[in-house]
Amino acid sequence: MTFKKGFSRFFSANPDRLHFAAHSHHPWPDVSFEAHNRAWIDAARLADDKWAKVFGELIPAAQERLAETLNLSDGDSITFSPNTHDFLLRIFSCLSPPVRILSTDAEFHSFTRQSIRWEEAGLAVVERVPAEPFETFPERFTEALRREGHHLVYLSHVFFDSGYVVPDLDRIMSAVSDQNTLIVVDGYHSFMARPVDLGAIQDRVFYLAGGYKYAMSGEGVCFLHSPPGYGPRPVNTGWYAGFGQLESGPGSQVGYSNDGSRFSGATFDPSGIYRMEAVLRWLADTGVTPALISEYVGELQRLFLEKSDMPGRLLPPIGLERGNFLTFETPDAADIYKKLHSLNVVTDYRRDRLRIGFGIYQDSEDVERLVSIMSRVL
Repeated sequence: MTFKKGFSRFFSANPDRLHFAAHSHHPWPDVSFEAHNRAWIDAARLADDKWAKVFGELIPAAQERLAETLNLSDGDSITFSPNTHDFLLRIFSCLSPPVRILSTDAEFHSFTRQSIRWEEAGLAVVERVPAEPFETFPERFTEALRREGHHLVYLSHVFFDSGYVVPDLDRIMSAVSDQNTLIVVDGYHSFMARPVDLGAIQDRVFYLAGGYKYAMSGEGVCFLHSPPGYGPRPVNTGWYAGFGQLESGPGSQVGYSNDGSRFSGATFDPSGIYRMEAVLRWLADTGVTPALISEYVGELQRLFLEKSDMPGRLLPPIGLERGNFLTFETPDAADIYKKLHSLNVVTDYRRDRLRIGFGIYQDSEDVERLVSIMSRVL
């Protein structure tokens, strides 16, 4: 089984490159090129009238695809933004400072940098549960959740710096007893990398993710699922959150819809939504589900681990679930990355952690070639 033929444009642009950085910029499928062109053609053909198509056809189609993928009962709970940081700021604006936040020490820079700055400004007090040891993380985080007083809970489904998958999200989130606490699951490293079923927690949990990584849709297209009734009037609000009031005016109070559009921002480039909808449609039409992607990637990871002799500590250890990349903790991470990059092999590192990503656009021959090059570098 191989899907590489669906990425012919991307690979023909640099045929000698080995792309093993699936935690970041994925190769883009050919259908995304066609979708991007459609965005330009629609803009030229319709001009300002393109927004009727974007909001009337494109966004509902993308919402439907996402709802099916995440097992949401209604795609109207989803809104789009160029990045997840926009959503973080709007969710935070629903709360009165100082905001008491429970999170981890393994969140991506977007949240980590912002939350530290909030602390510096006296706007937040953050408790960070250590990710390691991974074997006890669910119990330790659940115990922290049971301590009341948090206004916001922020947790990644898959940790970006290790690939560790937080198990039993439904059970963990049920430990939040205060119904006023806002819960955010950062799904950027789980969405389209592994099966995600939000059905049981869709009425309680915000879920944010985007197209830059495993959805293979490029930058500028992120989305947020908002549970009904939570954060009804974010202070940080863009004019698209009141798009229907343009002709009538705002009235005596700023109005919001009850659906996900209450977290909308301002004018954006819709081309990313064109690409994401096309990629999700292509995957669905070819029978490629997140479960199949996870299984396929797992086989490539096992082959790599079997054939290679990597230095350092594998994170998380064998026996625990991981996302679509392998992480090796080694003081030589930066040096290995640079040597591989000089040989046109794309990986990635964070501090002392080398990350090697896998995707459906690779096959066993690619893995064998990577192992061969890696043996020369190490």
